[in-house]
Amino acid sequence: MPDSQNAVVIEDDPDIRELVREVLEQAGFRVLVAGTGADGIALIDQHHPLVTTLDVSLPGMDGFETARRIRAFSTTYIVMLTARAEEIDAVQGLQSGADDYLTKPFRPRELRARIDAMLRRPRSLATSESAPAPAAAPDAGDELDWIEHRGLRLHPAMRLATADGASLELTRSEFDILRDLLTSGRRVVSKEVLALMLRGDRMTGASYVSEHDVRAIEVHVANLRRKLGESATQPRWIETVRGVGYRLAV
Repeated sequence: MPDSQNAVVIEDDPDIRELVREVLEQAGFRVLVAGTGADGIALIDQHHPLVTTLDVSLPGMDGFETARRIRAFSTTYIVMLTARAEEIDAVQGLQSGADDYLTKPFRPRELRARIDAMLRRPRSLATSESAPAPAAAPDAGDELDWIEHRGLRLHPAMRLATADGASLELTRSEFDILRDLLTSGRRVVSKEVLALMLRGDRMTGASYVSEHDVRAIEVHVANLRRKLGESATQPRWIETVRGVGYRLAV
């Protein structure tokens, strides 16, 4: 199980490494640092951190491959740090298993806020990465807990999702977005509302949503559609409402 006191910083730039270490120590973590992906993976395997920050441009094994290898055995929260702001980097980072990403240079306060937001979210992985697919004939009480729409089924408490009987491997963010859409029916859910939900701020009255937050939602939904095997132009499940957000397709 993750150690709530441990955090790992994987960063080859010594100045940024010390900056991130300071931010995490101020947040109450015991921080371990590594300059390469391989060393960082070893630290995570040994110390089971709750949070990991991961540079994209590492020597040797890059941050994307490092994230994929971490995800094979750990549920640590991953924040990727990148000096490149191109769209493909955000997409690739989230597809590799990161929970969030920040573009360098970043403000220490922003990094702290994003880590705090992640810690307000469920610890478990979202789907069959940590649990088997549901039985074909669940008992009546369990069946009542499933949300279903056109062959897409989701169990919020068990963090399970299936499409046409096949188990879906979703990240925490993808699962939470899908849950919100399924429970909202045909009501449109805006990108801003989804961003606040992922940050854990929807019930706190906080309302500021940055362009970064909105873009992250778009990337998460694109990844979700890819895993569902549907297109944005001919959606079976998730319909885009241009300029607003998303809702279930009829």
